[in-house]
Amino acid sequence: MNHRRLILTTFCAIVSLTTLLAQGDIDQLIKGSAQDANYLAQGYVSPILKAFGYGLNQGWNNTAKPHKVGGVDLTINVSAVYFPTADRFYQVDNSKLNRLTLVSPTNGQVPTILGPETPTPTYQDKITGSTFSGPGGIDPKENFKVNAMPVPMAQLGIGLPKGFDLKLRYLPKLDLGDQGKINMFGIGILHDVKQYIPGVKELPFDLSGFVGFTKMKLDASLDNTAPDQQAIFESSATTIQGLISKKIAVLTVYGGVGYNIAKTKLALKGTYSIDNSPLPPTTLKDPVNFDVSSSGPRVTAGMRLKLAVFTFHGDYTIQKYKTLTVGFGISVR
Repeated sequence: MNHRRLILTTFCAIVSLTTLLAQGDIDQLIKGSAQDANYLAQGYVSPILKAFGYGLNQGWNNTAKPHKVGGVDLTINVSAVYFPTADRFYQVDNSKLNRLTLVSPTNGQVPTILGPETPTPTYQDKITGSTFSGPGGIDPKENFKVNAMPVPMAQLGIGLPKGFDLKLRYLPKLDLGDQGKINMFGIGILHDVKQYIPGVKELPFDLSGFVGFTKMKLDASLDNTAPDQQAIFESSATTIQGLISKKIAVLTVYGGVGYNIAKTKLALKGTYSIDNSPLPPTTLKDPVNFDVSSSGPRVTAGMRLKLAVFTFHGDYTIQKYKTLTVGFGISVR
């Protein structure tokens, strides 16, 4: 599968997710006010948004050694970002709701999108007195036999003078028809810092610093009969790492420590008609607009096998959302 199809596969899955939330389950969370809609929707989908932010920070490096000047590599990765068990539920605090009240469960623990399908929470409208069911989760471990989100990525590396490597990720704005539009850009800089440390620069390993930034945006049309209804999914991710590697024949062992900084936004734009029985229907304008942070320290260990110009690698990152990354590439010089 070429890298363009690989990226589109995951991004189309995200489009399908946001469409499902806007047209289906999320309708069960915008029964009250815009304040209620934002509060409940954020708790419900935050785990997916955080996982994707962590995923964008993966796969940048599989060695601490920069290319020689003019050297290049094209690398394709797939990262499996694993969901923590704690993300199956979130706590609803009735004091933070405006028009709605959570009736059950009484402990306030309701499923996120990653939680069980049943039982679903029950809410009551303080004005009309009516009750309704909120959404259950999709339970990925039960329904899809995997408790992780795949995040594929393709990138180009170019060797520069003085021990620098430039790394690029790019997807021009693509029109996916009814599914919306997507674009992505990423840039990273790897630099050999071992050359500046007296007594260390002659030792048989590589030591570098790295900074990488990735930004992705997706605009999805939600309803052909209501063209103003759109979902906007936007994620920006920065990672700062110190890397070390040791080459033994065709095998390279590598590791890194660092910090991730990521923010992912979800917004539902447009006008939405809300069932207000027994009163007449009401409307909400742009009912959902929030972002979540997925930042924290990281530690990575992995191995790369290089046969002629072909590379195969795998690594595991310990962070809040633990991640396994595998990939292959073509590397010259």
